[in-house]
Amino acid sequence: MEFLEPSTLIVLGLVAFIAGFIDAVAGGGGMLTVPALLSIGLPPHIALGTNKLAATFASSTAALTYFKKKLFDPTFWKASFIATLCGAIFGTLLVNYISTEWLEKGLPLVILCAAIYTIWPTQIASENNQLPEVTPKLKRQQTIQGLILGFYDGVAGPGTGAFWTVSSMAMYRLNILLASGLAKAMNFTSNFTSLVTFAILGHINWALGLTMGICLMAGAFIGAHSAIRFGSKFIRPVFVTVVCILAVKLALDAWF
Repeated sequence: MEFLEPSTLIVLGLVAFIAGFIDAVAGGGGMLTVPALLSIGLPPHIALGTNKLAATFASSTAALTYFKKKLFDPTFWKASFIATLCGAIFGTLLVNYISTEWLEKGLPLVILCAAIYTIWPTQIASENNQLPEVTPKLKRQQTIQGLILGFYDGVAGPGTGAFWTVSSMAMYRLNILLASGLAKAMNFTSNFTSLVTFAILGHINWALGLTMGICLMAGAFIGAHSAIRFGSKFIRPVFVTVVCILAVKLALDAWF
């Protein structure tokens, strides 16, 4: 890649900061950073690899923030972590051998359903930060959820954080704050797994990825603290807005 003008770097940094904030609150920051990287002339595979590097910074910052505020318990979600790791490895290895056309066309509909579920008045979970009871059924749910969403993030990626949030609210009756904490931790797991694969393949612009990663970290730090401070009244409208915009963008890309 040719040397970038300072103004271009500033714009990319600002986009990364906003994406980090959005990603820490609701997920979907990649819908800003990937097009931004493509717009400066990066080949698609380099853009995706560079974005994974930057996104790993953001997801690690958000996950650590939720962990410090005791809104994510690694021990409780151990099965989810292992399953997500395995699913992401499998998905990343198969990405060059399977067709993703059906995913691209069906994804907007799934994301819209996620938004509808979130705002449906009868589906509001308790506001208490309480985890479900540990049962064999819970472990099976964690494993299935981790494998599916880890695999999806390895194959495609857009909306993974939103899917984690919504599915966790539905499966475990978590409030949106706990679900967001889980989403960020699992998103970091699958991001890091894909990052290692892209690095091995040499599909990363390290200088640009690290620069944007710092800006993403700053945005994620502010976004995560804002979400924790203001709670579901802040997260829910941001989440619904982001997933609706993401659905429309994906629909335009896939169908038109």
